[in-house]
Amino acid sequence: MASTALSTASNPTQLCRSRASPCKPVKGLGIGRERVPRNITCMAGSISADRVPDMSKRETMNLLLLGAISLPTFGMLVPYGSFLVPAGSGSNAGGVVAKDKLGNDIRVEDWLNTHGPNDRTLAQGLKGDPTYLVVESDKTLATYGVNAVCTHLGCVVPWNAAENKFLCPCHGSQYNNQGKVVRGPAPLSLALVHADVDDGKVVFVPWVETDFRTGEDPWWK
Repeated sequence: MASTALSTASNPTQLCRSRASPCKPVKGLGIGRERVPRNITCMAGSISADRVPDMSKRETMNLLLLGAISLPTFGMLVPYGSFLVPAGSGSNAGGVVAKDKLGNDIRVEDWLNTHGPNDRTLAQGLKGDPTYLVVESDKTLATYGVNAVCTHLGCVVPWNAAENKFLCPCHGSQYNNQGKVVRGPAPLSLALVHADVDDGKVVFVPWVETDFRTGEDPWWK
């Protein structure tokens, strides 16, 4: 079969034509001549430079599309985030209102009416940790609270009023009436928190200053 050649013009829009060469007889097939293909006409086209999308425009459109998708998504996530991260009950930064054993907010006036001098009673503190509210000997609320979690293996350390100490029943660690370790195996003193008052309620706030009992930086930061 005769071949058809396509010629490429210097101008891509120019028409190109090719003609088939004369056919020759094919021996032994009883066919006089092969069919001559028709003339083939082709047109090569090209896109002009002004129609090629500009890369900076494409990037701008991609950014606009990303922004259009991101803003509604962020708007939907905000309510869920505020639901999963409860707001603090107190106005102090990072503070939470102290709760009694029934889960009620602790009001200073009511607390002092039911708790005498040198009292240490557990309340719900930061991150839900059991924390002692301290009533001073003059029947005022101390400006600090004592975390009840033993620094040895994490037992809750009860207050022993008769010995004026916190005595751990698990392994015998002892702490003075301010929570400073006085006997091992506990390696560190009990953690401190601030016990502030806001609108008549006790608010526990993280203690990040020097530990007044040891003169050292707080280990629990």
